[in-house]
Amino acid sequence: MLNTLSLRATTLLIAFVYLATIIGAWIFEYAGYLPCELCLMQRWAYYGLVPVALLLALWNPSWLRGALAVLGLVLVGNAIFGVFHSGVEWGWWQGPTTCSGGAMTMGLPDLSKPAVMCNEAAIRILGLSLAGWNAVISGVLAVIAFAAVKRG
Repeated sequence: MLNTLSLRATTLLIAFVYLATIIGAWIFEYAGYLPCELCLMQRWAYYGLVPVALLLALWNPSWLRGALAVLGLVLVGNAIFGVFHSGVEWGWWQGPTTCSGGAMTMGLPDLSKPAVMCNEAAIRILGLSLAGWNAVISGVLAVIAFAAVKRG
């Protein structure tokens, strides 16, 4: 079925899957699974890609194939970011030193906010943290995007 999707349909699929994913992240956050700094940074791709993909799909420009290739690169970048964050959570490598949880105010920690550590997964679903699922979802969507670009 995915082999028969047009460029426009592929762009819509990416937008809706990414929209559903970020809504899911917000639901988990509302349920008390607070995001760390790396989690929040991974969301930037969602906040940018969803509206851009929706606009491209609705507008359906003649250069949609090239735009979909760029979206695919954004997806690859976010998948890599998810792998990096997952590696930090599993202790495979160090995360950024600023990822200590809690915002900084003039060099001092903001004690009014709960500390959320980047090296501790808030929740694991089927063995993967939300960062791991971000990597999987972004990676699969990147493959779908590049396959659609190749098909034309």
